[in-house]
Amino acid sequence: MRLVSEIAREIVAREGGFVNNPADPGGATNFGVTLQTMRRLGLDLTRDGRVDLADLHALTREDAENIFIEHYYERPRLNLLPHGLQASVFDMYVNAGSNAVRILQRLLVEMGHQIAVDGIIGDATAQAADLASVVSPQYLVDAYGIARRNYYLRLADERPLSRKFARTQRGEKGGWIRRAEEFITPRYHLTEREFQTRVQAWG
Repeated sequence: MRLVSEIAREIVAREGGFVNNPADPGGATNFGVTLQTMRRLGLDLTRDGRVDLADLHALTREDAENIFIEHYYERPRLNLLPHGLQASVFDMYVNAGSNAVRILQRLLVEMGHQIAVDGIIGDATAQAADLASVVSPQYLVDAYGIARRNYYLRLADERPLSRKFARTQRGEKGGWIRRAEEFITPRYHLTEREFQTRVQAWG
């Protein structure tokens, strides 16, 4: 099993450096950490009494990895989930916060487990995930990855400005879709034809 620190390094590498895309509802980010997160955590790296873009620019790769491990893995208690599932949920939590857990909880409810969809990993969610992965751990990992992909596609359906994250200018799978499919067995990846059919309504 990969170490959490290894997964955090992969997430930071995937997120890249400083980005301030007006179409991104998360706002300015550096290594995937948003300015809003910096302010919430009180990370005044420049020690000037305020948390602003200068602090976001000052954030290092190591800082980001530590933030992700503490606030996006340990505090949400992702360690309670089946080992094979943790990397995908961790990656999604960095990208979408507690929605990452809600996606899992909705999936588990669809599988027949009676749990709350509250974005919090408690004993009930952890036990349901364990039960769902007993027969085939990869089945749950694939199902979650597909649910992630569907979440991104629905988000792009509803918010045209977000479509640039789901589909490139050339019409190929965008970063959101490729990111979700990194955790899915290749046979469940959308083919080019399937993807084009799915996003055809976007124009």
